[in-house]
Amino acid sequence: MPPKPEVDNEEISDEEIEAAEAGPNMAELMKNPELIAAVQAKLNGLLGDSTGFIDMLPECVKRRVHALKNIQVECAKLEGKFYEEAHQLEMKYAGLFKPLYEKRSEIVNAIHEPTDEESKWVEPGEEEEDEESKAAEVKDEKMDTEEKSEEEKTESEKFADEVKSKLKLDMDENTKGIPEFWLTAMKNVELLGDMIQDHDEEILKHLTDVKLIFTGKKEGSSEESEMGFVLEFMFQPNEHFTNTALTKTYKMKSEPDADDPFSFEGPDIVSCTGCKIDWKKGMNITQKQVKKKQKHKGRGQTRVVTKTVQNDSFFNFFNPPEVPENEEDMDEEIEALLAADFEIGHFFRERFIPKAVLFYTGEAIEDDSDDEDFEDEEGDEDDDDDDDDDENDPDFKPDGEKPQECKQQ
Repeated sequence: MPPKPEVDNEEISDEEIEAAEAGPNMAELMKNPELIAAVQAKLNGLLGDSTGFIDMLPECVKRRVHALKNIQVECAKLEGKFYEEAHQLEMKYAGLFKPLYEKRSEIVNAIHEPTDEESKWVEPGEEEEDEESKAAEVKDEKMDTEEKSEEEKTESEKFADEVKSKLKLDMDENTKGIPEFWLTAMKNVELLGDMIQDHDEEILKHLTDVKLIFTGKKEGSSEESEMGFVLEFMFQPNEHFTNTALTKTYKMKSEPDADDPFSFEGPDIVSCTGCKIDWKKGMNITQKQVKKKQKHKGRGQTRVVTKTVQNDSFFNFFNPPEVPENEEDMDEEIEALLAADFEIGHFFRERFIPKAVLFYTGEAIEDDSDDEDFEDEEGDEDDDDDDDDDENDPDFKPDGEKPQECKQQ
């Protein structure tokens, strides 16, 4: 049996305990700059603000502008209908993607061993090589990689070394399936990696699949269902909880807000619900016990009390804050946490699940590093320009030379 969660013996203040007990702690979700930008955009709501420009126009022009704005409202309503039908199309194609995702899961979990034909891979844009040439090339590359120093390694090779050291993967030619496929893919994404704590990894090693299920009214069906999607995380039996699947359900709206129709930019997530995790006794890693000294005001006696507070964990993702029925009751902190949660849900739906293998290999995040390299090159060019300016300066002297003193005439 794995060890039970330890009791933290450090002394903490009443304020720290109250903060830890104040509901789902999703501060880690807010570390990503893209999320912060998205949250700020939602909170600012600048799009609906009046500039006062219309009031400066002649009455005849003002009437025409108002007519155009009425047309814009109708366009927003029509756009909402478009996205509703697009969602129905997504539901239709989800059925076509399903057998492909099922085969992916079978390969990852060693249920299906790919045939030679299925395993043959040719880089796009390159011609297929014969097997002998390919084997020789692989052998040469392996020897080159072993002989390279750290300075000579490419960014992709450094990335691979980092992943190996981070996940401590132990694989050889007898390995079945692709061990820790989903854990590796998630840790390769900064947004998700920040959510995963050390104590989460042992459980996430048992993650066998992440599924995307669309909900909503199907084309040609009279059955009513709310537009949205479900993320389903499938697990092997493990020593922490009895669930075989953990789910996160997102509800969406694809119609303009009556109070702010011009802010409509497509379907929005309006709420999300998690699921109950059936933790085995003493194995709930989303909670921890802390000991605190309390002093009796009257008697002056001191006692030690143990309190259960929330612990940082990826599995807090399945316990999001509730959306208040009245929007006026939602404070900025809850709104920011929900906005971050919604962005993560969108990321799983639109990028991570469809391209999981590319996140596993790191190829799906190369675009970001390319942008950074480009920025660095621009910075280098600026530095070179500065050097040229220095050389053209008549007062410039290389290091080690002192400028001649000005002589008095």
